[in-house]
Amino acid sequence: MNKDLELLRRLLRAKDHMDRAPHQVWSVARLASVSGTSEAHFARSFRQAFDTPPHRYLLTRRVERAASLLRDTEMAVTDIAMQVGWESIGTFGRTFRDIIGESPMGMRRRLRAEAGSLNLVPPAS
Repeated sequence: MNKDLELLRRLLRAKDHMDRAPHQVWSVARLASVSGTSEAHFARSFRQAFDTPPHRYLLTRRVERAASLLRDTEMAVTDIAMQVGWESIGTFGRTFRDIIGESPMGMRRRLRAEAGSLNLVPPAS
């Protein structure tokens, strides 16, 4: 197998682990171990292959999961933050705002307002 394809397969294995369990702690050392590479080689290769560093990829996956829970459940924001892998609600809020562009509660309020305004639209005849 081509060396580049083998490396990509190994990187995808680590990425799949993060996708399946974004709430877990995924240090570069742990991800490098999953991919069978050194830490420096893993971090550099992951960024080149996926255009984002592994830590940023993981944070994005956590925020995506949190956004889904905010939209689809009535769970408290603090509970959502803890469930998706944050230990600090402040860090969760800052990271969420950085990635999504609004706070978790702001997003939830907006989505509820949008859903409520759909009820005002008359049905098609």
